[in-house]
Amino acid sequence: MPQPQQDELARATQTLMDEFSIAISRATQPWKKNGKVQKIVLFGSYARGDWVDEPENGYQSDFDLLIVVSHPDLTDIAEYWYVAEDKILRDPAIGRPVNIIVHTLDEVNLGLTRGEYFWVDIAQDGIALYELPGAVLATPQPLTAVDAYEMASGYFDFWFEKIDHSLKIARFCLAEGQTNDAAFNLHQAVERAYTCYLLSRVQYVPRSHNIKFLRSLAEDKEPRLIDSWPRATKIDRRRFELTKRAYVDARYSKNYEISPEDLMAIMVAVSSLRDTVDAVSREWLETLRQKAGL
Repeated sequence: MPQPQQDELARATQTLMDEFSIAISRATQPWKKNGKVQKIVLFGSYARGDWVDEPENGYQSDFDLLIVVSHPDLTDIAEYWYVAEDKILRDPAIGRPVNIIVHTLDEVNLGLTRGEYFWVDIAQDGIALYELPGAVLATPQPLTAVDAYEMASGYFDFWFEKIDHSLKIARFCLAEGQTNDAAFNLHQAVERAYTCYLLSRVQYVPRSHNIKFLRSLAEDKEPRLIDSWPRATKIDRRRFELTKRAYVDARYSKNYEISPEDLMAIMVAVSSLRDTVDAVSREWLETLRQKAGL
């Protein structure tokens, strides 16, 4: 990894550790006062070494970090990690997005013993940036071929129809002139599309409504999803940000505005995403089905 990225990663990691220490410093409950970060693991493209750094084309690989903590309540992003995330986002010395997921060691190891692909990939490719003695990951136990197929197909069947439901509602809202409601439901369609793909492909989706984070995780596994969102021009990036903000702002902010023209362009992108998720997920399911001999 080039030195600038190494420096950014070290700075982000230190910010996470420092702000967590502050968050638990005034605690009275023993589990909180003695709370620990047991492990921080870099995963994804920067761990594998196939990252992309092309800001001029609107594409930069994110830093993806797994934080392992000592108590389930410490996984609460809003209470323990929001300030750190915000500081990292605003830090001019960190030039690329940093995404975090926070879990206990028991949660991670349960996923490994179940053979869930997401956790198995982290165990195999992840790089520990920080760890306490004894914070050991379980040995991955691969899913049987039949279980992998049944799990993936169940996720796909459940979530894919929800994408179409959100798109249908968005079209109705747009036709009625309810632009903010249309934007919110387009956000939901995007969130559901990435959820559908991630659960079908790796049996994991983070507890997040941040579609930029979900997009990063999904595109990391399937580059064909990239084409659904043009990002080379300022207007392309602005429209994605409008969609990202819609989860909160389209419902609660008087200052959120979006034009029918923007909504139509976003609708095209979301429909493309829906179709690509359909194609790549079914391709993956067919691979699993053949492995299972079904």
